[in-house]
Amino acid sequence: IKQKKRHMGDTKHFCPVSLKENFVLFPGLQEHAAKYKDKIYYFSTSEYRDKFLKNPEEYVAHKGPLQAPPLRVCLLGIHGAGKSTCARQIADKLGIFHIQFEEYLQELILPKTKKKVEPSSDEDREDDNKIPEELEDFSQTMTKSETEKNKQEVQLTDEEEAIKANLMDNMELPPKVLDKIVPDWWKKEPFRSTGFILDGFPRTIDEASYLSERGLCPDVAVYIQVEEDDILDRLLPLRLNKWKDRRRQKKEYKKKLKELKAKKR
Repeated sequence: IKQKKRHMGDTKHFCPVSLKENFVLFPGLQEHAAKYKDKIYYFSTSEYRDKFLKNPEEYVAHKGPLQAPPLRVCLLGIHGAGKSTCARQIADKLGIFHIQFEEYLQELILPKTKKKVEPSSDEDREDDNKIPEELEDFSQTMTKSETEKNKQEVQLTDEEEAIKANLMDNMELPPKVLDKIVPDWWKKEPFRSTGFILDGFPRTIDEASYLSERGLCPDVAVYIQVEEDDILDRLLPLRLNKWKDRRRQKKEYKKKLKELKAKKR
């Protein structure tokens, strides 16, 4: 028996409600399908299907085809794989935004931390190079205002503490923090109409699940795979230079502390 050909709706197998309201191409499911004017439409959820059936004319094409959202790319890979280098080149070529996730987090707390937050394995403890209080009066390199400023503790909000923990110890960001950061790249201008390449997010299964649960679908996810030897060649010289700088600073601190103690005596 010859079956009648099915005619799909304007958005094909993508959800028309997700496209209209979130400007996202979200795949629809057959169990959430509906028919309107002899065309089959698929929806991401039953709620979106019911919303479509209440006012279908709001979600279908009229004079011309529906506008598709811009390109959204997630670029993934281990540290040192060259994600940022590739992302910058792709963004320049395609005319889309380049969002470096870790750098974006740094910018959010930089007004309070005053410096970039380093991983805990690279960061010296705060008290390592601190002049003891009993020797502060003998230090000629530190003014009174600088001393008082250093004594003031910077108060971070819970969200900022979570971001700092993520940058230092790679602790996962809770959904309430991600909700204030990630959805804007899909839903707000200028990213909404221009598109972007997101460098370094998602990094875990939970973060990928977060995007899926919020309906924030990238058009493509690219994982850069690199050999371990190449990573070592790229990162080892930089880490070695940082280690040398920390050793030099520690040596200078010990020398300065010795001079201050002698001056006090």
